[in-house]
Amino acid sequence: MPPASKNEFPTTVEIIEVGPRDGLQREPVIIPVAQKVALINALVDAGLKRIQVTSFVHPRLVPQMADAEALCAQLTHHPDVQYSGLALNLKGIERAYAAGIKHIDVSVSASEAHSLRNANRTVSEALAEYDKMVDRARSCNMTVRGGIQCAFGYLDPADVDPQTVVNIASHFLNELDVDELALADSSGMANPIQLTNLLQMIVPMSNGKPVILHLHDTRGMGLANVMAAMRSGVYTFDTSFGGLGGCPFITDATGNIATEDTVYMLEQMGIETGVDLQKLAHIAQDLERLLGKPTLPGKLYKLLLPA
Repeated sequence: MPPASKNEFPTTVEIIEVGPRDGLQREPVIIPVAQKVALINALVDAGLKRIQVTSFVHPRLVPQMADAEALCAQLTHHPDVQYSGLALNLKGIERAYAAGIKHIDVSVSASEAHSLRNANRTVSEALAEYDKMVDRARSCNMTVRGGIQCAFGYLDPADVDPQTVVNIASHFLNELDVDELALADSSGMANPIQLTNLLQMIVPMSNGKPVILHLHDTRGMGLANVMAAMRSGVYTFDTSFGGLGGCPFITDATGNIATEDTVYMLEQMGIETGVDLQKLAHIAQDLERLLGKPTLPGKLYKLLLPA
């Protein structure tokens, strides 16, 4: 999508809701399947067209996602709504295919330390299995989103070499021909200059394929990074209801940028998202009750509801 005008901002932005997966995955209160389905239905009603509904990971490691198959069996399908799932290994691909998922997110970490904690593999080992995962997903007629975790650092912004990220991205785009590329700021390390520098290397090599940013707001720079990303040619963002989320294997990582906060900022700028803010606010309010929390990390949802 080309910029709309000389200010380099687009007229529309695509929001991918990852709350049902990333937003809930580290929450200790297990949400029943029926409640998760109701949340997903509410997201669809609010205008979300792309929703990451679950991950196919070991239930012992991420208990909140133990119901992946049961959840997928109860989803209400719509012709204009894409449900996706996350897989970290071949078994995850097989489970997703059996559950009826047609859009798979397959990711590896650019950080050796995080890869060992998150997938129990070195980066090289993870990449070797990644190729097999993509091949298997293709044979199952799945679309593949290639993700790079910790693209902007793990414990420090300097502990991941940008060239490593560029090399992995090049492999995904040019050799594996993934349908989309996603860069994750898993630890919330990115700042606008660092992000711009990396995107200036990666966006031109994407050859028109969507580049997606998955931003966490650990250090309060999430929306500033959205601004920098749009100026760099990225117009698709992962967000999470209420600002929930965080990798279970990154101790200090907090939630994703909040869906309602992101949508509010974009629409105040005249950038369309197709998402209903009031309905988003009510979803966040429902999550307070389901999770037993007096407040969520997102800032806007309380302001959007009547006092």
